[in-house]
Amino acid sequence: MSALVLDGLTKRYGSFTAVHGASLRIPHGQFVCLLGPSGCGKTTLLRMIAGLEEPSGGQLLIDDRDITTTPAHKRDFGMVFQSLALFPHLSAGENIAYPLRIRGVPADERRRRAESLLELVRLPGMADRPVSRLSGGQRQRIAIARALALEPKLFLLDEPLSALDAKLREAMQIELKQLQRRLGITTIVVTHDQREAMTMADLVVVMSEGRIRQAAPPMEVYRRPADAFVADFIGMTNLLEGVVTAPGRASVPGGELILEGLPPHGCALLSVRPEEVLLHPAMGTGQEGRANRLTGTLSFVRDLGASVEFRIDVAGREIVALTRPQDRPAVEPGGAVIVEIPAEACVVLPPEGGTAGERPS
Repeated sequence: MSALVLDGLTKRYGSFTAVHGASLRIPHGQFVCLLGPSGCGKTTLLRMIAGLEEPSGGQLLIDDRDITTTPAHKRDFGMVFQSLALFPHLSAGENIAYPLRIRGVPADERRRRAESLLELVRLPGMADRPVSRLSGGQRQRIAIARALALEPKLFLLDEPLSALDAKLREAMQIELKQLQRRLGITTIVVTHDQREAMTMADLVVVMSEGRIRQAAPPMEVYRRPADAFVADFIGMTNLLEGVVTAPGRASVPGGELILEGLPPHGCALLSVRPEEVLLHPAMGTGQEGRANRLTGTLSFVRDLGASVEFRIDVAGREIVALTRPQDRPAVEPGGAVIVEIPAEACVVLPPEGGTAGERPS
């Protein structure tokens, strides 16, 4: 049984559709990231789940119970907003205990629960600290603790780490994931940061233009993207357009690729991650003209520390390769190189706006 089920959830504002028929099943205890560029509909989808936006269509169920029209305050969900929305005139403990006060929980019990939650988010002994004297990371933890005060069935966070500096943001990603694992609570986070999603999520839901493009574990989204948008949005990739010339063969700029999964005829769109591309000096290798090996000219090199990035001009098209420093080929910018693309590294994608094998009009 799934903790949360979205069945064709849609949100329209007049003639504009912000979310188009989103369908998703989220198992109990999963950490889910709604990922996509600004304006893709991820926050609107989260707000419909939270009950802060009324769906224009579709259904929302939790534990097989229809909550599509249930008001937000009756959904038993905890939410952390991007702005955190802490009360500046209250102490850290009073902020955490505020939802308990609204529910009529006695003062002694509120204090005990607040101190327990402060321990949970690693801020012991700070119940009386004014919010104005807390750092950004500490305020973030107070907002998380407050959202957990009522022991919600579902934990929702809208870009909760966006205001933090890079180093603190990475530390909080780890802490948030560890906290979620300890509690075992189903959690949904909205983010536009691919690295954040890949770091924290059990399930990544990639959205674009109000639609779910792919929902899968992080490495599946990275290794087997559903379409060109996902391939290009998650990390870095080389998108190669080719024409199928024979079963299992495609002609691409600079040469020919032999691989499985090609359509029987027409066009082919391929995704190849830079770390899968192999480079060889062109002179004296005997590899020129062979299948899955394209001849090009090295145009740019930069050392990234853990890897070296190469940009190669192949028949007027740029291909990017990443290698380990110890595997760096002995070639300088302006030199000829062989770009080897292993068949198993190629992912065949449906053409944008069509199906595999169609020729663009």
